[in-house]
Amino acid sequence: MGRSPTRVVTGPEPRREEEGRVPDEHEFARSTEPFRRELLAHCYRMLGSLDEAEDLVQETYLRAWRSYGTFEGRSSLRVWLYRIATNACLTALRNRGRRALPSGLGAPADDPDALPEHGADPDVAWLQPIPDALVTPQEDDPAAIVAAREHLRLALIAALQYLPPRQRAVLLLREVLGFPAAQVAAMLDTTIPAVKSALQRARARLDEAAPERERLTDPTAPHARALLEQYIVGFQNADTQALERALRTDAAIEMAGSRTWFRGIATCLRYLARVSGSPGDWRMTPTFANGQPAAAAYLRDTDGTHRAFGVGVLTTSPQGITRITVFGGGPALLAKFGLPPTWKPPLTR
Repeated sequence: MGRSPTRVVTGPEPRREEEGRVPDEHEFARSTEPFRRELLAHCYRMLGSLDEAEDLVQETYLRAWRSYGTFEGRSSLRVWLYRIATNACLTALRNRGRRALPSGLGAPADDPDALPEHGADPDVAWLQPIPDALVTPQEDDPAAIVAAREHLRLALIAALQYLPPRQRAVLLLREVLGFPAAQVAAMLDTTIPAVKSALQRARARLDEAAPERERLTDPTAPHARALLEQYIVGFQNADTQALERALRTDAAIEMAGSRTWFRGIATCLRYLARVSGSPGDWRMTPTFANGQPAAAAYLRDTDGTHRAFGVGVLTTSPQGITRITVFGGGPALLAKFGLPPTWKPPLTR
């Protein structure tokens, strides 16, 4: 992740028909690297997968490096990179179904004591979370940071998966990134009327897929931080009363990798009471994912070591936690968040 083009490009030097020379590595990196984070966010929105998004960003930079000599500045460098990235995503999405969360596959279960069915499901490609640290703008503009988080919410990413790929691309390029219709038409090799038509259809389909997109609490707001802390302490102490105080009455819990999910505080609490085990079985580290508060979880092994389990992403509102979306993934997932494979107590002064 974050590899520079000089380490990505191998093999024969790219052919430069106009200038007869390869691009200057430092000039290429200086010009293109500032866009890497936002391109990763764009590819993630298109694909719903962090792993695939990282691969597609690398492919974008490789393609850009190979054709950098032919870039004539007819559009901005940013527009040019987005054109390459978007079309790479569209190619990757050919003949591929949507990525999903359990709540998008069926009704909630009513027996929290029954074990969810985990394991490979050839019919489902699961949505993946993305760490805020990889895509949050590195700038001091609070409005830009809030907008970036808003456009990475799990509910939005899941809803985008219902759109056909080209409609998804048009919606993201027009409404999230703010490119004019003429630029989007050029990026996608289509016409302005076609872009406008695709955008209209995408808006209507998105409203059908996610008709109730409530406004969420900013993850850095004191109330959201308090709910995250309450959830972590309650889970670590296997304290269902503390968890009950943190959850909203219509709260839901879902586990990516399983079709099982639950709704309603009574059912959710019964499930949490079972999986939280005994006090000390779990250790959690606060973090941020998809513009939402999250907890990186470690489960105690038989030798007493707390080993990486996954990440729980919280959807919060002023009334409490409305949804907990759990992603397994173990050490590989937590490494994306810059966290170790085994839990280490926080440093104290």
